[in-house]
Amino acid sequence: MDNFIVSARKYRPVTFDTVVGQISITGTLKNAIRNNQLAQAFLFCGPRGVGKTTCARILAKTINCLHPTAETEPCNECSSCKAFNDSASFNIHELDAASNNSVDDIRNLVDQVRIPPQMGKYKVYIIDEVHMLSSQAFNAFLKTLEEPPAYAKFILATTEKHKIIPTILSRCQIFDFKRITVDDIAKHLAFVAKSESVTADSDALHIIAHKADGALRDALSVFDQMVNLGDRSISRELVLENLNVLDYEYYFRIMDYIKDGNYKDTLLIVNEIIEKGFDGQHFITGIGEHLRNLLMSFDAGTVKLIETSDVVRAKYANQARTISLQLLIDALDIINKCDVTYRTSNNKRLALEVPLIQICRYSGQMNMPNITQPPAIQSSAVAEPKQVAYSQVASTPVTPAIATPLIPIAPNPITAPLAETPAVVAENPPAQITVPQPQPTKAAEIEAKPDHDAPVQSHHTSSISIKSITKADQLANSVKADVVKDRTGSYTFEQIEASLLRFAEMKKADSSLFYSALTSYKPVLQPNNVLLITVGNTVLEKELNERRNMLLEFLREEMKNDFVTMQILVSEQPLETKKYLNDRDKLEIMANLNPNVGKLKDQLNLELDLQ
Repeated sequence: MDNFIVSARKYRPVTFDTVVGQISITGTLKNAIRNNQLAQAFLFCGPRGVGKTTCARILAKTINCLHPTAETEPCNECSSCKAFNDSASFNIHELDAASNNSVDDIRNLVDQVRIPPQMGKYKVYIIDEVHMLSSQAFNAFLKTLEEPPAYAKFILATTEKHKIIPTILSRCQIFDFKRITVDDIAKHLAFVAKSESVTADSDALHIIAHKADGALRDALSVFDQMVNLGDRSISRELVLENLNVLDYEYYFRIMDYIKDGNYKDTLLIVNEIIEKGFDGQHFITGIGEHLRNLLMSFDAGTVKLIETSDVVRAKYANQARTISLQLLIDALDIINKCDVTYRTSNNKRLALEVPLIQICRYSGQMNMPNITQPPAIQSSAVAEPKQVAYSQVASTPVTPAIATPLIPIAPNPITAPLAETPAVVAENPPAQITVPQPQPTKAAEIEAKPDHDAPVQSHHTSSISIKSITKADQLANSVKADVVKDRTGSYTFEQIEASLLRFAEMKKADSSLFYSALTSYKPVLQPNNVLLITVGNTVLEKELNERRNMLLEFLREEMKNDFVTMQILVSEQPLETKKYLNDRDKLEIMANLNPNVGKLKDQLNLELDLQ
């Protein structure tokens, strides 16, 4: 039985043209050989498995070849090439710096450099993992590297360029090897599979290429493993099952549910993925890449940035046609934030599900018609807006709400003209018109200026659906429409304080300053429903004023009282409540605790250095 040779060795490139994914580097080296402009030292750096040592060997073999080809490749027929192929060349020396990193090892190398080559033109020294040399060894190597004999060439290879001292870097011609693309790895795997008479799906090879993360050697190792596992047949299902890779079909199904706002089935798929043993971080990375590929599918110029097979590219293009661009951008932003916070979350399941629910909600909001006020007709008596189904509202176009006093209408209004009235958005609302009423009613002043921090939403509360705005957001972001309220519900200070803290938690993610202003200072409830909040500086005062309308609307709804008002004052914080004390504050506290401190300061005529 013949000895088995792994694919990474058996199919190792032996010419510049067979090197995978490093065309710019191999082209530069071939031109340098052709023009006889070889540097005295080369530094090949880059991640593992991208061809650094392979290119170093090909370069050493080519410059010593007695009869190079017209394409500047080794001939493999001369005595120098044959000696290299048999690992018996006396002109090419490979040194592992990881195990030969002392000064004595470098001294022996310097002694060898003094001996000219017996065959060929150059003596080539390939030093792999050069960053493992000690500082003393680097310094001992400097002089020889700077002024070597004309026949000596040094090729240094490393995966950690930053660990090499600058004096070495300045003496080398540096080549940065890049990660090999998925397409290049997949093509090379297909070539190896054909050469080995192995049946392999294109999708399976692309999955292996993704798993290799740009390292061709890793991809070939996985390929050998799958060949043995599948009995010389590699299918997509086999690779997914044994490489712990999540099938991209899951992501396509999830996006189909998300674009419809179907959060229930979305969460069920996530549960299925978790039950199969996949980590949440793995899923977040996968769904983020899926969203990114969908975004790339929107333009023919960016489709080439999707690293997958042509069949899967077509699936991305088909799904991208059914999803809005704005939804993809919002979803990418949410998933990116989830990726950052997931690692530090205590409840990882919740941290995974909430962003998906938010994306479903955004999908529902984007598909909703632009309705600023539900088609409800008010009678002369003040009443809460009637809840109607979303489909009923969507089918009835209405005019936008204008802040005007309530006008009594007849008991039997005609609704047909209302349904035929086209939706009109007034850029400059008309001035308010005062219409006399038969019986004057006490009405709260309607705030005409909306809150610029929150989008204009309607008071309409639809049936519970993920496409609907949540109650908290509706209360905080809505603007008063032409509905007069005069509720005078009773409440306690504890109730309004609890509502303040609840609203602060709701807006914590939007503004940490606003959250601090509501939680760090105790409010005071004064007569006539006036809530007094005293803050320590004008910055917090500005934050409160910017969201004043939202907060008042929320409190009035919570307390069932439309006469709740708010007063915001700025006052210097008392010394004992300050969280951060300067040196003068500290001295004052010490003097209050011990009067001798103040006497000592006065006797010695001491002053604080506040610079």
